[in-house]
Amino acid sequence: MKILVTGGAGFIGSAFVRLLAQLRPDFDILNVDKLTYAGNLENLQPIESHARHRFERADICDAAKMAELFSAFRPEAVVHFAAETHVDRSILSPEPVIQTNVFGTFQLLEAAKRNNVARFVHVSTDEVYGSIEEPYDADEAYPIHASSPYSASKAASDLLALSYWNTFQFPVVVTRASNNYGPYQFPEKLIPLMISNALEDKPLPIYGDGMQVRDWLYVDDHCRAILAVLEKGRLGEIYNVGGSKALPNREVVERILAQTGKPKSLMTTVKDRPGHDRRYAITTAKLEAETGWNAEMDFDDGLRSTIEWYTRNRDWVGRVKSGAYREYYDQNYLGR
Repeated sequence: MKILVTGGAGFIGSAFVRLLAQLRPDFDILNVDKLTYAGNLENLQPIESHARHRFERADICDAAKMAELFSAFRPEAVVHFAAETHVDRSILSPEPVIQTNVFGTFQLLEAAKRNNVARFVHVSTDEVYGSIEEPYDADEAYPIHASSPYSASKAASDLLALSYWNTFQFPVVVTRASNNYGPYQFPEKLIPLMISNALEDKPLPIYGDGMQVRDWLYVDDHCRAILAVLEKGRLGEIYNVGGSKALPNREVVERILAQTGKPKSLMTTVKDRPGHDRRYAITTAKLEAETGWNAEMDFDDGLRSTIEWYTRNRDWVGRVKSGAYREYYDQNYLGR
C-alpha cells in the first residue's frame, strides 16, 4: 500500500509511522509535516534508514502543494494526524487551530477526493464529547459538546470529514481517542510536562483542585487501533479509542512523583483554565467488536516506561524546550 501520513513528525503521527515501518515494511510511506513547534524530525530517527519512508515538509493548508504531492505520490490511503492539538494554546490564540484543523482538513479532503484515495482515516479526539457526568461513558453516537476552541475545531473537522462520506461517498473513517502518553511527547501536555518538571525539581502546576478525570491511552496502543481501523474499519463510521484507565489529574501527578522519587511538595495549584471539562469517558466496545483491537499497556507500566525514556533523553527534552516553549509556559502558567 502507498500511504500518505500527515503530521507524521509529531508525537502520535511519528509513533504511527514507526509502527508502520515495523509491522508493514512493504508499505510506501509519504510523511507530510509542517514542522511547527511540536513537529520534530528527531522523532523519526529510529526509521531514518527505512527505504520506503520519505519525509516532505509541507503545510496541509497549502492547496497547491497538496495537489502536487497527491498527484506525484498517488496514495491509496491517507491517515490524517496533522493538527494544532493543545487546549491551552487554543485559548491563548484560537486562530491557528481553526486554520489548521478545519481549513487544513478541508484542503486535504479535496486533494484526496480528486485523486480517488481508497481510504481516509481522520484522527480526532474524545474531547469533542465535552464533559460527561458519571456514570456515563460516551459511545460514538453521544452528542458533541465541545468546550474549547481546540475541541470545537476538531468537532468541525470530524463533521466535515463525515460529510464527504454522506455527500460524495468518499471513503472516510473517523477515530476519537482519549489522552495519549508515551515517549517523544512534547512537554506541554500533562504527563510529559509533569515528568520534565519533576526531573528538574521544578514546581508541578495543577489546574484548580486537580480532580479533572481523563482516560489514559498509551500511544502505541492508539497507533495499533488506527492501523486496525485503516485495515478493518467500516467506511463512514466513527470509532472511539481509549485505554480504559480513567484517573483524576492529581492522582496521575502523584504517581509520577512516586515513580521519580520526588516529594509531593513540588505540586502547586494554579488558577483553573476557562471551560475546563471535568470528566472524559468513552467506551471502545465498537472498536473491539469490529476489529479485535484492545488496549494492552497497563498504565503504571506505561508510565514507568515513559519516565525512563524522558530520564534517558534529557537532551531531547532540552532541545525541544525552545524559546517559543518557554514563552508559552510563562504566559500560560506563571500568570495564573
